[in-house]
Amino acid sequence: MQFVVDEEIPFARDAFSYLGTVTLLPGRAMTREALWDTHVLIVRSVTKVDATLLTGTNVQFVGTATTGVEHIDLEYLAARNIGFAAALGCNANAVAEYVLTALLVTAHAKGLVLDGKTLGIIGAGRIGSLVAAKAPALGMRTVLHDPPLARATGEGRYRPLAETLQADVVTLHVPLTFDGPDATLHLIGPDELARMAPSSILINTARGEVVDNAALLKALTRETIGGAIMDVWEGEPAINWDLLNHVTLGTPHIAGYSSDGKIKATVMLYHACCRFWGIEPAWAPPLDHPLTAAPGTVPRVAFDATGKDFQTLAHEIITTLYDLPGDHARMQDVLAVSEPLRPQAFDQLRRDYPHRREFAASPISITGGDRNLFARLQTLGIQAIAP
Repeated sequence: MQFVVDEEIPFARDAFSYLGTVTLLPGRAMTREALWDTHVLIVRSVTKVDATLLTGTNVQFVGTATTGVEHIDLEYLAARNIGFAAALGCNANAVAEYVLTALLVTAHAKGLVLDGKTLGIIGAGRIGSLVAAKAPALGMRTVLHDPPLARATGEGRYRPLAETLQADVVTLHVPLTFDGPDATLHLIGPDELARMAPSSILINTARGEVVDNAALLKALTRETIGGAIMDVWEGEPAINWDLLNHVTLGTPHIAGYSSDGKIKATVMLYHACCRFWGIEPAWAPPLDHPLTAAPGTVPRVAFDATGKDFQTLAHEIITTLYDLPGDHARMQDVLAVSEPLRPQAFDQLRRDYPHRREFAASPISITGGDRNLFARLQTLGIQAIAP
């Protein structure tokens, strides 16, 4: 079999060469001509998979190393009996950790106390549920909005959008959909932003088009909301550069870019290919690679909790494990590039993204902590022990 795989997918050649011949290509450079003799296509979100790309090719199976599938024409694939798999949930924990890190970084910069604040979570699926489970460790009360789940369960814990928008922080975790009663294209527009308090902060790690970026820029410049944390943008990679200049934190669509999540996606798609072709799996990620090193092999970083409130300690620990301010600084550097070259610089940041493990892969030790402290850190996904 002939495979064409996005070159940014880790261990792609190692994994899929067990099943056939692998050609690695840049995701934005995939063309119909490059796929004439291809049987399996493995992509990321930067590749639009539809009739324009696939007509006349021999592609029989498509996989995407993403949770979102709006870049895939699923009706076209189904009509032509082309197999499909997505890496559902592969990066859910990484995105949840990004959100918690962003909360702590923003609170530290603005002098905010998170304890007692409300966190409005729009979309309570895999990622939203993880955020909801972690946020109480910071003392935050969660308000959930998810119309499909509200209809399916009848549970009163799913609140109306208007109520959710009244939260101190609103975070988005919905797919990008264009039709039906729950369409999310510009779910957050001028009217929704007007419902938010002047001190409210908006976080978008879903898809750029879920937020009307022009309306958000107006809200930020007029200071009708308190700030925005944006990892995803309309028009990527040619985003609204003025908006980038006004956000509290801005990153180049990397919230889910943990090494753990990326490798999980490769494993999931490899196994999906094996199932589709009826082949017994024979590959697994190497255990002696920096991207996959077991937690026990990573040196522990030591922290002293003596005299520190939980938010201060959590900020110290989490920003040591994940340098989100560094991601933001590198994104801001793009503004120094001439505007025609900024989309290329945006993509370059994603291609050259630093190695980042999820919290649990980097155990820490703490002195001066009590049982409650360790329990709260565990809820955040941090593996902490007393020395």
